[in-house]
Amino acid sequence: MALATQNDKPAGRLYLVATPIGNLEDITLRALRVLQECDFIACEDTRQTQKLLSHFEIAKRLVSYHEHNEMTRAPELVIELEQGARIALVSDAGTPLVSDPGHRLVTLCLRHHVPVVPVPGPSAIVAALAASGLPTDEFLFAGFLPSRAADRREALRRLAGSLAPWSSTKRRTGWGMLSAMRGNSWETGKLAWPEKSQKFMKNLSAERCPNWLTGRIKNRRGEK
Repeated sequence: MALATQNDKPAGRLYLVATPIGNLEDITLRALRVLQECDFIACEDTRQTQKLLSHFEIAKRLVSYHEHNEMTRAPELVIELEQGARIALVSDAGTPLVSDPGHRLVTLCLRHHVPVVPVPGPSAIVAALAASGLPTDEFLFAGFLPSRAADRREALRRLAGSLAPWSSTKRRTGWGMLSAMRGNSWETGKLAWPEKSQKFMKNLSAERCPNWLTGRIKNRRGEK
């Protein structure tokens, strides 16, 4: 079903559109349709989103929406939504709001009774967990771990089971670390690196995980 047209005078809608995390072929047909039919796209980085749109030959106005401007941009977007705009929110890769900007906008939309429509797609966490060999009947997504080594160790010590935390000192490195823990000791370690341009999976023995992760982070140049 196509998005409602302006002639129908619809209430505005915010679409949370998941985008590819490493392979452009992973985008869904529904996501492409929404991106084509929305009035404009709010995106974390207009340069990254323009690459995606250019690949699929979609011409659409882009508006930046990121952690540095969301305080003022979110109310602006809600005003347009209340006037009937259909806006797609995307992040650089994956699902908006999951360790990415968007929470302020969504909460404002709900407060103002603006419909919020998720358009699901690729998930770095689910993909890495599925291929890790870890138990998948129950797991915890812990978000970004603390940047200080001592704080990271303490955070991991408190957690048990199959964990899916982002571990990064620089946000763009996007390190996802999957670990199976029993009590305070590592029994098995899996590391996954889902990025926009490539896919990576690394299986390591438990004791090698922390050192390998630290070394790779130091060798990566990321976003401050």
